[in-house]
Amino acid sequence: MIPNQSVELRQEVSQQQWQTQADFKEYMSAVNPPMPKIDVASFAASLHQSGPTRIIPFDLSKSLEIDYPATSPNLLANFVRICKGESIKTSAKVTSQMFYVINGQGKTQMSEGTIEWKTGDLFTLPSVEGALHTASEDTAIYWVNDAPLLKYLGVQPTQQRFSPVLYTKERLDNELAKVRSEGEGRNRTGILLANPNFPKTMTLTHTLWSLYNALPAGVVQKPHRHNSVAIDYCVAAGSDTYTLISKEIDENGNLVDPIKAMWEPGAVFVTPPGWWHSHHNHSGEDAIVLPIQDAGLIMNMQVLDFQYIS
Repeated sequence: MIPNQSVELRQEVSQQQWQTQADFKEYMSAVNPPMPKIDVASFAASLHQSGPTRIIPFDLSKSLEIDYPATSPNLLANFVRICKGESIKTSAKVTSQMFYVINGQGKTQMSEGTIEWKTGDLFTLPSVEGALHTASEDTAIYWVNDAPLLKYLGVQPTQQRFSPVLYTKERLDNELAKVRSEGEGRNRTGILLANPNFPKTMTLTHTLWSLYNALPAGVVQKPHRHNSVAIDYCVAAGSDTYTLISKEIDENGNLVDPIKAMWEPGAVFVTPPGWWHSHHNHSGEDAIVLPIQDAGLIMNMQVLDFQYIS
């Protein structure tokens, strides 16, 4: 028999091990902790315009102070370059992923079937293991997924929340043209890409949000803000088209000391959460931008807080 004293000692040691990570913070000094900054950042079109078949991640993990690739706390954006006649797999642990075909033509094969795509098409995939992308000509794709969110939570996808969806360039352009003709004179003209599986948020997926947004020549879209991070891809733009981004606005609704992010076709820039931003087109060409946000998730949490200057 083990003496009662020895049993009690072992029990005490066992209890102590569960307390080693119990931590306490004074409320007022910890209720709003300083977090890693999410800054304005850009990724040039030249990254996908040459070189071998490869995935080019927009990895800001160092500034986000995390140990896995991420562009924002919840999302990872990438360029995928595929040389003519070659293939590449995307095998990230995700629940949602969006692919926009910057240029090129080809197909994506997976267990669910095959999607054929071309320049200007957009498609979404759920948690598909090893999707194989094959290019029939030199191709560049903009790929955004929610892998960082799953890494943060320490989870893996266990079910598919939706089926693959293809939004063709023809339908995107036709729907945008319809909205523009019906809403002539509006300051903002765009179409939200939605999936019927998510009727409450009306978003691209349950985590991803996307807008196909026109900025006509000579138009300035007034400042607005939202708590989601925007990873903005420029589809088309003239030489003097840009976004001004600022933490604050003054009493007249003007941005205070803004940062300028130029719209370069084929390039991407990051708009930090909660920052005010306005879009400016001083060129003679209509522009289109395709922002991808984590707003599907943020809307479900009911903390998007979209505001705009009328």
